[in-house]
Amino acid sequence: MSQPRVKSQIRVQAWLRQAAGAGLMAAVVRKGDDDAGAIILKINRFAAGCDVCVGVTGDDGTPAWLRALGDGAAPEREADAYIHRQIGYDSDVWVVEIEDPKGLFTLPEPVIRGQK
Repeated sequence: MSQPRVKSQIRVQAWLRQAAGAGLMAAVVRKGDDDAGAIILKINRFAAGCDVCVGVTGDDGTPAWLRALGDGAAPEREADAYIHRQIGYDSDVWVVEIEDPKGLFTLPEPVIRGQK
């Protein structure tokens, strides 16, 4: 059974608080639809590259994340290009960037590996 859907704006605020609680800088790079906009997290690990995770619904109806650029971090230029393509497809998307040079940030929901 699926869980009730939490509004996108509330989920984004939660990510900003989680990052701040871990001592990390986070910012809304692009504001999407308050109620149902898709969410993209760009986790910038600087020299180690960027992870791009897209909010999805798992097979069991619970929230999950898709690693949009496959396993491992990608160069920031590649991450930004992916995000810009997604904005072209969906003008309601949220983009949150978390600066995490030490790899401290973790996602509490399951992460599904995407294909590069």
